[in-house]
Amino acid sequence: MRLLPSFVALALGLLVSAEPFLSPYRVHERRGHIPAGWSYDRKHDSAAAIPLRFALKQSNIDAIGDYLMEVSQPESAGYGKHWSAGEVFRKFSPSAESIGAVLAWLEENGFDSSRAKLTRNRGWIEVQATVEEAERLLQTEYHVYGHETGQEHVACDSYHLPEHVQSHVDFVTPTVHFDAKISKRSGSGSPDGTARSVGQPGHGTSPKTTGEIQSLLNQLESCDKQITPICLRALYGLVYEPLAASKNSYGIVEYTPQAYLQSDLDMFHSNFSQGLVGVAPQMVSIDGGYAQTQYTGFAYNGESDLDLEYAMNLVTAAQPITLYQAGDMVEGASFNNFLDAIDGTYCTFEGGDDPTQDAIYPDPYGGGYEGPEDCGTAKPTNVISTSYSYNEADLTPFYTARQCAEYAKLGLMGVTVLYSSGDYGVAGNGGYCLTPNGTYSLNGTIFNPSFPGTCAYITSVGATQVNPGSTVYDPEGACEQVIYSGGGFSNYFAMPDYQKTAVEYYLTNYYPQYPPNIWNASGTSRGFPDIAANGANYVVAIDGTFNLVYGTSCSSPVSGAILTMVNDARLAVGKSPIGFINPTIYSSSFAGVFNDITMGGNQGCGTAGYTAVPGWDPVTGLGTPNFPKLIAKWLLLP
Repeated sequence: MRLLPSFVALALGLLVSAEPFLSPYRVHERRGHIPAGWSYDRKHDSAAAIPLRFALKQSNIDAIGDYLMEVSQPESAGYGKHWSAGEVFRKFSPSAESIGAVLAWLEENGFDSSRAKLTRNRGWIEVQATVEEAERLLQTEYHVYGHETGQEHVACDSYHLPEHVQSHVDFVTPTVHFDAKISKRSGSGSPDGTARSVGQPGHGTSPKTTGEIQSLLNQLESCDKQITPICLRALYGLVYEPLAASKNSYGIVEYTPQAYLQSDLDMFHSNFSQGLVGVAPQMVSIDGGYAQTQYTGFAYNGESDLDLEYAMNLVTAAQPITLYQAGDMVEGASFNNFLDAIDGTYCTFEGGDDPTQDAIYPDPYGGGYEGPEDCGTAKPTNVISTSYSYNEADLTPFYTARQCAEYAKLGLMGVTVLYSSGDYGVAGNGGYCLTPNGTYSLNGTIFNPSFPGTCAYITSVGATQVNPGSTVYDPEGACEQVIYSGGGFSNYFAMPDYQKTAVEYYLTNYYPQYPPNIWNASGTSRGFPDIAANGANYVVAIDGTFNLVYGTSCSSPVSGAILTMVNDARLAVGKSPIGFINPTIYSSSFAGVFNDITMGGNQGCGTAGYTAVPGWDPVTGLGTPNFPKLIAKWLLLP
């Protein structure tokens, strides 16, 4: 898309500074119900202060998928020609027209430059207002809602913007977005908010355990009972020694209070990879993140120990691992706080954070991290694995779309982003399903997909198992021990072109026999996961003992390690990292390079869920990695 000539931009600037332009107000966002756990408390005090923030539309954002395909499609002449962060910023920065239109409208309504400020990053316009002023400006009414935990939140049912302003604004906060907000800061100092509580024990996707192991079984014959690194190497053909480690990088993301214990890493490595004893990951602290030792136990150490023990082993001691530790013990962090740190352009993209969702630094309440918010301070690694997820319905479509576009920007820069697909089959975190009015219930019947798994610009990873009584030389099945591989179809995101052939084949030949009111049966929505890896019976050292662990939390870091070794082979011969892999792995040239999974399912919501079948399916995606085939195919690409 060509840029506006400067004289046209100047003319637009003159237009927005001319006489006030009146246009009818239209509903911009509306919330249909009060979320579960919340209840109306009272009308908000009209004299109270309320910090309004307007998220500005981005230039060229509708074409971000096309730009990403240019560098990610194996048939494209631009394959592997990734962008710099500066190129990303220049392409998607908000236009002067959008900034001018919103500022002019605010000034017409009594908010001059002393009260309406464009943020330093040009992504937000911030307005200091009273509730009475905000209600007049947005034609809404603010209420205070109480949560069953005793916390409060300010929100409205809907809000309006003038027709001529709507096209320049994605959304306004605080407004309807509290359906993703659990609570504000409590007196106990616990972090709240759905988005920023991902690291809290029991929240979101986390590994599961059946308890301690009495004796280790480190033989290939026992991989149906205990998964150790030799099982994974045999399953996926991972026999490789890095050649270009100094050029390569692999990152694992953890959210405080989740933290690893060095003694656990050493215990694991002394049994399975002695060259790594005493080796620690290279920690990058984000917004005060650190490996806390105040709280221990499976709930606090299980995720980090699992991710790092297997990631470090599979890429070998030659390849250092980067640990992105996000958030302090008071505020915590969200995916957006992490994104701020690894990509400075995200801090300029629609302002980056939503204060009703994401932790705010410096900590405005005291007691937490008091330094500046990390923004573009950490270099993104070539592959990034995250074993956490939300329910898609936790967050608004605008919020998820903003974050999804950021993953596309990372793909443009050559970064492979992996997320676990969830552990409850077609249900959401904790086994909760949706009801017809959009609330959650353990007795709900409507499938509840995960996010970011439904974002078309990340690679979603499901889980498999070595079936009981089988060996590593037999085909795996979908994981049906303790957890069920998350999968299904998005309620927010459209089906990307790269997976249409695969998903349409599935829908044509194996159409799910469920009523269309419990799953997205449109045939036009994003299907997930994309790939899978083993997620059952992992041997993990946690707090001084070995435990059996289950989950897509196992599958994502293992897949990331394998793809990191593919990157190593390409970098060793002077080629670029593989970047966003989905267009490549769904292409006809990569047919058969994943081990197809055709057994098992992902039950949930009172149903058997979907079934693993030949080809792509919403249980295990395209299948599990076959490293020798993957590396051979990727080395043929430019």
